[in-house]
Amino acid sequence: MSIHIVALGSECPGGVRPGEEAMGQGQLQGGLLWSYLGHGAVVGGPEESSLSNSAFMEYTSRVFGDVTVVVQDCPSWDLLDSDWAGVRSVLEQADILVIKYSVNDKLAFQQVRNGYAPRLRPLLHHWGMPVILVAVGSRLNDEGPPCTCPLCASDWSSCVPHSEGLQLSRDLGATYLELPSLNHVFVSRYFGSVLEYFMIQCLKQKANDRPEKRRGNKLNEPRPPHLEQPARLPPIRVEESSFSQDLQWLLERGVQFADVAFYAGDSGKELGWGHAAVLCAVSPYFRQLLLGPKARERPISRCACRGDGRGDGGPPSLLSTWDGGLGKEDGSRPDGHLAGRLSRLVVKDPLLCLCLWETLMFLYRGAWEWEHLQEAMGEKLNNSLAVAQLMDRIRSFLGRDKGPRDTPNARAAQLGPQSLVNLFNSPLYSDVIFMVQGNVLPAHRAVLVARCDVMAAMFSGKYAEARSRVVPIHGVSSDTFLSFLEYLYTDTCCPASVLQAMAVLVCAEMYQVKRLQHLCEVCVCAYLQSMPSRELASTSISVIRLLRRAKCHNAEQLYVWLLHFIANNYLIFSHKPDFLELSEEEREQVERLRWPSRGYLQELSEYQQRRRKLKKSRCLVM
Repeated sequence: MSIHIVALGSECPGGVRPGEEAMGQGQLQGGLLWSYLGHGAVVGGPEESSLSNSAFMEYTSRVFGDVTVVVQDCPSWDLLDSDWAGVRSVLEQADILVIKYSVNDKLAFQQVRNGYAPRLRPLLHHWGMPVILVAVGSRLNDEGPPCTCPLCASDWSSCVPHSEGLQLSRDLGATYLELPSLNHVFVSRYFGSVLEYFMIQCLKQKANDRPEKRRGNKLNEPRPPHLEQPARLPPIRVEESSFSQDLQWLLERGVQFADVAFYAGDSGKELGWGHAAVLCAVSPYFRQLLLGPKARERPISRCACRGDGRGDGGPPSLLSTWDGGLGKEDGSRPDGHLAGRLSRLVVKDPLLCLCLWETLMFLYRGAWEWEHLQEAMGEKLNNSLAVAQLMDRIRSFLGRDKGPRDTPNARAAQLGPQSLVNLFNSPLYSDVIFMVQGNVLPAHRAVLVARCDVMAAMFSGKYAEARSRVVPIHGVSSDTFLSFLEYLYTDTCCPASVLQAMAVLVCAEMYQVKRLQHLCEVCVCAYLQSMPSRELASTSISVIRLLRRAKCHNAEQLYVWLLHFIANNYLIFSHKPDFLELSEEEREQVERLRWPSRGYLQELSEYQQRRRKLKKSRCLVM
């Protein structure tokens, strides 16, 4: 009897570099398996190897007296890219797989973990062969002698820590070993004992696979058919978030819905427009400045800060507001805007006057980092001291203390989708109310038109919604529409069930919000995939009807995914009554993709028949 061992990877730091010999005699005799087999190992010629590629070196030895061990050793992982079919054929014939790496070669380990291990994992799990993952070498410590302690953190930047090797072994279903060196003690006591255990198990398995030969029975036992793995479900692709770009569009082109005007304090020149809802959601300074008594007998000029501006923890008096209510009779009011309160802010700081547009863009986009803002201001002011002063004042806008000098991302504006969370379902600066199934849902036109094209057309055109404060919504439940609004404000969507996700998907398709539709498709797929087979067979959710709704509402990715999902669970769905609702074209596609396939079921039936005949013939002989 013989045992076939395949070894992949190099136990030497650096491995095999391009242009070097794939496996030299000296490197071979200093390797892990050669050290274990000892002087009895004999190198075979290249013609004896199962691979034509010379990257594999084959050598043989004997263990347990009369058991031949055939080793095929390849230190270069590049062979998996150049001859994957050949490597797979060798691995399929292997009894034991040994994967080696050096703890002092972290780059090679990362390539194995991220590039080659995902390709080997499904094959190893399918074949069920024993795998040994061996980490060779001591972790280096610059402050003293080599340290083999797996918890030593001083060398994690250049060496492979114990935790990463252990995690890779769990992913591959392998036995994990650490050998500080390749001396006789470590190789024979640790690696040798584990390898011999697996060799004994392989010998027992091979002996059990041919019981008829020992009894002299000439009848060949039929082999069961091979069941292929089900086809991989197609991925659902989700568009990248456009939240920052939407708010940037609102600042640049959403003048019609602006309710804040900025003026220079010295010249009275108009500097730009803004939206109170967004500014108050982003900055506590603007909340303090803009939110005040709504009714006054006469306009009063108000500054957000008193005295030097530091008594209450706020910034200096950079802006002042005049509470004169400017209605639709005001000529400076954008045309078509719903009549209401317009706040006029006077910018008293000359530096802020020069960089007001960059400041507003930073507040609206939220995705900019401080470094980008500082760079934009530096190009405009061309004065480092002035830039530093203005940066401190913008920090005060956001209610942030001056910490360390802008460490990387430490003081990044954490605005983005989280900046409008406080506005969601809040009456603060609300200028539109949705009536859904008798429920009142306040909202803000500026946010709606920036995030949804259908809402922008509805509130900008000559429609009744553009002039009315109360907008009724029909055909959608209040919970579904509230989830839709939550996405517009927060850029996230977390439906509680499959049916809720489908309802939000229909609403997203109604308002042409494509990314929300994709997120709902991902939620539906995640919920269905998490169901075990028993729950999938007994659930009241009709996957066939979900397929119909996905096709009706242009959810093409979900439609294709559900067809593959039905095909992968064919034995469950084919017995359900609604399976007959599939169209002829859909049924043909499901039959083509079904798992298990008709061919496998036919082979399985023939195998069972041969087993019954064989069993019957043995009974007659007895």
